[in-house]
Amino acid sequence: MSGIPVVMRVVASAYSVAEKAGAIVRKVLHSGELGIVEKTGANDLQTLADRLAQQSICASLSRRFPKITIIGEEELPYEEVREDLIENGQAEEILQKSCPAEYVGLKEEELVVWVDPLDGTKEYTEGLLDNVTVLIGIAYGGRAIAGVINQPFYNYQLGAGADLGRTMWGMLGLGTFGFQLREVPGDRRIVTTTRSHSNKLVTDCVDAMEPHEVIRVGGAGNKIIQLVEGKASAYVFASPGCKKWDTCAPEAILHAVGGKLTDMHGNAYGYDANVKHMNSAGVLATLRNHEYYASRVPQSVLQALKSD
Repeated sequence: MSGIPVVMRVVASAYSVAEKAGAIVRKVLHSGELGIVEKTGANDLQTLADRLAQQSICASLSRRFPKITIIGEEELPYEEVREDLIENGQAEEILQKSCPAEYVGLKEEELVVWVDPLDGTKEYTEGLLDNVTVLIGIAYGGRAIAGVINQPFYNYQLGAGADLGRTMWGMLGLGTFGFQLREVPGDRRIVTTTRSHSNKLVTDCVDAMEPHEVIRVGGAGNKIIQLVEGKASAYVFASPGCKKWDTCAPEAILHAVGGKLTDMHGNAYGYDANVKHMNSAGVLATLRNHEYYASRVPQSVLQALKSD
């Protein structure tokens, strides 16, 4: 193991840990006892699944990599984490990949891991299960360099007996794995945007893109998956609301296939340990033609949303 660069070991662990978290999320749903609490209101929920999945992810990673900084969505009181929540596995296929040269020498303490244990909680409580993801993003020098996304309920529409769940991952300079990259046919503009956090600014900005079609779904991770699987050409969200743990992992995967995620002004977000958590200038993400979409953002949006 000692010969394998730290960052590859972190990603390999994150893969196994995300799969474990996905299994926890499925188990809680199956039990029927979601344990829902409102954080700031009816659109900002936390369930037992969020709490257990975050405990599992953070405890598993910090045990193996005590020097990395881990920032998770849920503010949980400190408690001893149950042993059955700890995942010690590491994805063998990742350990065997060769690390991009620029990341070979990275140290544990230089890495920041952003965790959303359950992205799309509201959809989870409403049974829109394909919207739900587990997100583990790895940042270095303020950039998202690797990400793991688990979809616990992938295939759930197939009904009983279906093989549920999948995990995709990617790393800058290495590529993406676990899904088939597809693009929307060149001349079609399909915009994906928020399902439950809309307002006039959000809809004005979507309309300004002159889309042929608009999709409204939950979860930031889910919307980036739509971009890389050819279901949407742009993710347009002209509002604060998204946080760094929503975008770190998906951004790394999107960037690894040549896409782009910025705020509404076209500026990148930083993922250092000390940045503010809110993506306050909105999110604009595309697989191709980012400039087109950025150029169509209305003045009203640019004035309302100040870059960090």
